Amino acid sequence: MTSAKQATPPAAQETFLTLHEIVQKARQKLNHDHWDYIVGGTETETTLRRNRSSLDALAFRPRILRDVSRIHAGTSFLGRELRLPLILAPVGSLELFAPEAAAAAARAAGEFGIAHMLSSVCEPGIEAVQHAAPDALRLFQLYVHGDPAWVDAIAARAEACGNAAFCLTVDTAVYSRRERDLAKRNIRRSGVPGREHQLALTWRDVDRLKSKLKVPLILKGIATAEDALMAIDHGVDMVYVSNHGGRQLDHGRGSMDVLPEIVKAVNKQATVIVDGGFNRGSDIVKAIAAGADMVGLGRMQCLGLAADGAAGLVRTLELLEAEVNICLGLLGVNTLKELNASYLHAVPALEPSGALSAFPLLSLEERSFY
Repeated sequence: MTSAKQATPPAAQETFLTLHEIVQKARQKLNHDHWDYIVGGTETETTLRRNRSSLDALAFRPRILRDVSRIHAGTSFLGRELRLPLILAPVGSLELFAPEAAAAAARAAGEFGIAHMLSSVCEPGIEAVQHAAPDALRLFQLYVHGDPAWVDAIAARAEACGNAAFCLTVDTAVYSRRERDLAKRNIRRSGVPGREHQLALTWRDVDRLKSKLKVPLILKGIATAEDALMAIDHGVDMVYVSNHGGRQLDHGRGSMDVLPEIVKAVNKQATVIVDGGFNRGSDIVKAIAAGADMVGLGRMQCLGLAADGAAGLVRTLELLEAEVNICLGLLGVNTLKELNASYLHAVPALEPSGALSAFPLLSLEERSFY
């Protein structure tokens, strides 16, 4: 992986001093359809809003008069030292936001020093992403659109290309109704060949895939303690808490509301990853304090790419790192390992939550888009 000291070009550093400026630039450059793809959810978008409100309803309990002169937000993951406990989450159609799509995201992950997970429905594909970022910590995520032989062939390609783990998404048995798109007749991925295989996916398929893989297996889309325990029983190495960014089941729980019961159920028998509404450095800190090992970055990844390609994404990560470091210092800790639930306190959320409500300094004109 490229040195963690590598920084974004001076132009990006001077242009973007805050994360809301990244959001503003992305909005200026994207058309309405592509913008809706980032900020939208399914049906009433209740799950999307709950992702954010579950984060907003947690306050910090800081400790004072502690030596915080050695703040370090890094972590170890899959045998690599990372600059932040972050994975660029698997997002389909990144090509809507940057010409190089997943290649740009993987390169940004490698340059900054975090992990990247490639979606099987994102360009330019497994081999091209390996070529673009050979030294990055790369993982691969699959939607099952074929029979077992098809799955095995893709898993073999992913392992041959140096992906350090293989992720199976399990919350898309039925494709959702994304009404922002439907209302504008902006229909995405209708009639995808082989979708019936995802519909028929069961724990037997998990067992079969686990027996074939040489790398750790991740299940993405776990939302209950019961299924987390099932995953452990079936030998899953990593439990990925996710509701697909509020884009699948409407009226689901926010990820941070789900996380504590998953952490308790897993009881350190597997790595716990979480995504869903994580937009600020303080959000990352909250997840780690609640027991997650890693955090997935979805919408902010898209916004960084839309703002300025790979350089915009690296700058997004730099700003997140600055926020994490400040948060750790003001909580009275130097490292992520020192965090636990005692640093969190449940409170009422102050404002209505939405996809971008973490950025109250967006202009009224920009805020009208969400």
